[in-house]
Amino acid sequence: MATIINIETSSKTCSVALTKDGVVEFQLEDTDGMNHAVKLAPFVERCMDEVKRKEYRLDAVAVSLGPGSYTGLRIGLSLAKGLAYSLDVPLIGISTLQILAVKAMFRSMNWQGDEILVPMVDARRMEVFSGAFDFALNEVVAEGPVILDESSFSELHTKRKVLFFGDGASKFKDVYAAENGEWLDGLNPHARDMMALSEKYFRENRFIDIAYSTPNYLKEYQTTVPKNKVLNNN
Repeated sequence: MATIINIETSSKTCSVALTKDGVVEFQLEDTDGMNHAVKLAPFVERCMDEVKRKEYRLDAVAVSLGPGSYTGLRIGLSLAKGLAYSLDVPLIGISTLQILAVKAMFRSMNWQGDEILVPMVDARRMEVFSGAFDFALNEVVAEGPVILDESSFSELHTKRKVLFFGDGASKFKDVYAAENGEWLDGLNPHARDMMALSEKYFRENRFIDIAYSTPNYLKEYQTTVPKNKVLNNN
């Protein structure tokens, strides 16, 4: 087992959790909007205070890599890199979609174990970042951007139950053409949800490069020009 600081900034919620040996020892979160640039560093500092107070030895830093908020992911990864480098501990990067998938697994004790997990991160309009996993987190459908219509995830029209969740899932509810879908409400990523994966990755030495790793946006970042600026250039 390991002592790990987990950082999750892919959504509007900014959260940090100190986990040790399968237990959440300390956690902080802000749900008031995109305050990551203000909240994250003090949250991490308080986690480090807790590490020192309990006389733990920090083994690793884990961070969600996306997909999700471009700004949030950059802030989270930058701070995680700096922390891991300064403390000389390894850095663990975890897919936001897999964080959500694990959270869905623990939502109920009544799953059969053959359900397909489909996390969806909202990408505006009818687009989401998504993928599909079995309960061993093997990819059934590769992660990527998806424009939702009746043909989306048609390969999942089987007798196996398909679980849809995440902040982009609700807009697919009236579009999915098969009857084997079930929607799980209120599933959003938090740092405490990273524990199972961050400890697993630590045991397997699955670390990312502190210098060169980048967020997994799944889509190129596109800047927009304010309308009034365009008009002023004409």
